[in-house]
Amino acid sequence: MPAKKPYKPKYLGKSVAGPIDRVELIPWKKGDVEITLDCAEFTTICPVTGQPDFGTLEIRYVPRASIVETKSLKLYLQGFRNRKGFNEEIVAALADDLFAQFKPKSLDVTGRYNRRGGSVLRAALCGGEREIHKRSSIPSNASI
Repeated sequence: MPAKKPYKPKYLGKSVAGPIDRVELIPWKKGDVEITLDCAEFTTICPVTGQPDFGTLEIRYVPRASIVETKSLKLYLQGFRNRKGFNEEIVAALADDLFAQFKPKSLDVTGRYNRRGGSVLRAALCGGEREIHKRSSIPSNASI
């Protein structure tokens, strides 16, 4: 059986224009570790007003066989800048897509959107074999 090729980054250290459709995965064999990625400046478009919705994302996961290369995640998230959708739909679609791409043991995606019209919105989606972040921990005054 031929030896496996060592991991070689596809995007890291290279100039890349525009968004990408899939995150790059790095092989992981070190066991359970909880990884948290805080993604500032996440932007989507309100489907009703056409105005931008600004916020942050927190992506927490326990990997199975792969971890996400962070530059590719940044490029992947750029693809949401012109995407129209309600915040809750965007967070759910993002979580579903990431889960399908690298199948972690658990995944928690939380979108925290900036105040608009006096309301702050926080949408969280949890999934996998074990939940990292229980939905019940969302404050009762959150607009979901």
